[in-house]
This record gives sequence, C-alpha cells and structure tokens, in this order.
Amino acid sequence: MVGPLVPGIALEGLLRQIREAEAAGARIAFGGSRIDRPGFYLEPTIVTDITEDNPLYHEEAFGPVLSFHAVDSEEEAIRLANATRFGLGSYVFDADVEHARQVAGRLEAGMVYINSCFADSPRLPFDGVENCGFGREPAEIGIGGFLNRKMVKVAQ
Repeated sequence: MVGPLVPGIALEGLLRQIREAEAAGARIAFGGSRIDRPGFYLEPTIVTDITEDNPLYHEEAFGPVLSFHAVDSEEEAIRLANATRFGLGSYVFDADVEHARQVAGRLEAGMVYINSCFADSPRLPFDGVENCGFGREPAEIGIGGFLNRKMVKVAQ
C-alpha cells in the first residue's frame, strides 16, 4: 500500500528528481510514474546505475523512491552511505552483530538500525544529522530540547 504525498508539490518534486536522474544516465528499474487516481500518489520506484555525477546521488528522494547501489567492498559502502548531506537513518545487516556495531559507528546518521527496518518506537529518539535536522525527539533524551538549563559553578 502506498499513501499520498503531502503536500502535492512533493509529488512534482519526486517526479522531477526521477526524470533528472534518468536524463543523467540512471535506470528506472521499477515504477517512476504518478499513479492514475485522485490524489498525489507515486508508484514505488527503484532507480539503479546512479553515478556520482548524477543529481540523485547527492539528493534525498523523500518518498517511495529507492536509490539502489551495488558496491564491491565495505569501505565503498560506508563511503557511499556517508556521501550525502542528509543523515536521518541507516541500516546495517550482518550475522556478526559486533561487526555491524563497528560499521554503525562509522555511519554519519542520527539513527542506525541493525538487522531491522523501521523499528521506531516512542521510547526511541528520532532525528538526523547534517541537513536532516538536529536535536532528538521524542524519548527521554529528547526532553532536553525543551529545557532551559543553566550551569552554576562555585569556586572552591
């Protein structure tokens, strides 16, 4: 099931990103078009063959668009994951959880999930880094953003 994009201008922005990516050499492996129904719906879309000079390589497609990259090494995967100005969430899948933790520590993202997707909860902080926000909400750690703290130090 795919929900509508809100506001409607988001649909036009995603369609523009998809067209520009394709014009720059990317391949639309699946989807890429508006769904023919009332509202602002985009087909789930998979884009491949995205080179570093493609606009989609550096942009966030905030909607049902998956930018698919194949890499040859872990180092290349980490470099690719960190090559964006947006750092909301990342995912690491590995049978070796300790190794996955090490990789997670190298990713520039506000949230990193290991061996799961979309495991958000009101008990977990939510936010990104770089151009994807700053601060954390909700959760206990997020309450600090609503506090006006004062440091008082007494000389001894």
